[in-house]
Amino acid sequence: MRVGIQLPEVEREVRWPEYLAMAKAAEEVGFDSIWVGDHLLYDGPERAPWEVWTMMSALAAVTQRVTIGPLVACAAFHPPGLIAKMAATIDEISGGRFTLALGAGWNRREFDAFDIPYDKRVSRFEEAFTIIRHLVAGERVTFDGTFHKADDVVLLPTPHRPVPLMLGSNGPRMHAIAAEHCTSWNTWWEDYGNTPEGFAELQAQFAPHLERSACMLVQLDGQPEERKPTVPAVPEARFAAHLRELGEAGADEVIVVASPITERSIRTLGEALPGR
Repeated sequence: MRVGIQLPEVEREVRWPEYLAMAKAAEEVGFDSIWVGDHLLYDGPERAPWEVWTMMSALAAVTQRVTIGPLVACAAFHPPGLIAKMAATIDEISGGRFTLALGAGWNRREFDAFDIPYDKRVSRFEEAFTIIRHLVAGERVTFDGTFHKADDVVLLPTPHRPVPLMLGSNGPRMHAIAAEHCTSWNTWWEDYGNTPEGFAELQAQFAPHLERSACMLVQLDGQPEERKPTVPAVPEARFAAHLRELGEAGADEVIVVASPITERSIRTLGEALPGR
């Protein structure tokens, strides 16, 4: 089972030198992947992360081993052809270490603030995903939809490989649209209760060919609680055991959401990674 870690999103303001230190620490201690959120603006309090595609490109250039991906990229934030182009570029920079995780978005605040249509998000996703999946598979695309169009578009320079696609949604309609064309599926820790039993029940509902990826909230001992969980966090003392239990429940990958997320937390959890 692979184990990744999510880098800071909006827990606090984080500058590039700290992201760099955390990414290098994650590689050093044995995490398999690093993930960054794709959001533009939150309220309550007002806050936002850095732009995710620029950040992933920088992370790809300063790492050597870990897989890099968005958790998850909102298909509505950019034209679909441009998303495919950016994905292929980061895959090139990383030497084939990129996974394109996609969703339809949910936070209306950022849609409205950045003048992005919020209505019919799943229908818009369906058209965007059609264009994206064909492009990252190396195909030339012409498409004339209600929301998106593509006129004989092709990715050049030619990517070295098809970029792997991950679906970041539990919605039945989203799975009907995308699951057949993805290699993996991810779910957030709140959506399955952050328990092995909850994950086992949820993952059983989805396509058997998909690799299962579960986010897991872990609270570090004696450290500030950066996330206010709606369900209990996994205590640090049970980190390794909980990983094993999620694997037994069907997870092929676990993406750790650490509270707090710091270089110290990454190194501490890295010491407890099974088999490391």
